Amino acid sequence: MPCKRSNPLDETGKAILKALANFSEPAGCKQIAEKVSLETRKVMGKLRSLLNNGYVERPVKGKYIITEKGKNVIQ
Repeated sequence: MPCKRSNPLDETGKAILKALANFSEPAGCKQIAEKVSLETRKVMGKLRSLLNNGYVERPVKGKYIITEKGKNVIQ
C-alpha cells in the first residue's frame, strides 16, 4: 500500500508559514516548533513537504525562510 502524502497546505503547514513570516532571519525546526507549539519531528516532516512544493527555502543547512509563494498563501 503506497504511503499517503499529506497536503503541505493543511492547518499545520499554514501555521508554519505564518511563523516563518514572523522571523526576521532564517529559522531552525526547533524555533519554528516552539512558535507553533508542535513537536520538532512533525515540523521537520512538514517543512520537507513545504520545501519540495516551493513554499519555503533553505538558504543554509537546517534553517528555513518563507518564499513569495508561501507568503501569498497566508495573505
